[in-house]
Amino acid sequence: MPPVGSGEGPGPVPGPRRPAAARGAQAPYLLVLAASAAALGWLWERGVHGVRGGTLALAGTLFAAALARLVLPESRLGMLASRKRLTDVIALLTLATGLLVGGLLLRVPS
Repeated sequence: MPPVGSGEGPGPVPGPRRPAAARGAQAPYLLVLAASAAALGWLWERGVHGVRGGTLALAGTLFAAALARLVLPESRLGMLASRKRLTDVIALLTLATGLLVGGLLLRVPS
């Protein structure tokens, strides 16, 4: 029997095994992240004159994210699934609708 505190012992007890993630499970999340970054880059690069296009692109990205969250199974969503399905879809649709309305109603200086 090793002395107490010697560091020799049975070692750590393994915890419960988590199921292996499906291959490509983060793909929808990464696509939404890349499209959002592209839309924000559009806004940044074009300044005031790119606000409408960038806002509409970001709204379209959020609509696509809501659709992906609605139709894809949980195992394929990765980090795109953070809450219950209905809650995620409603949140994404609300944000997308707000951006769409804002983008359509926004007056862009010429």
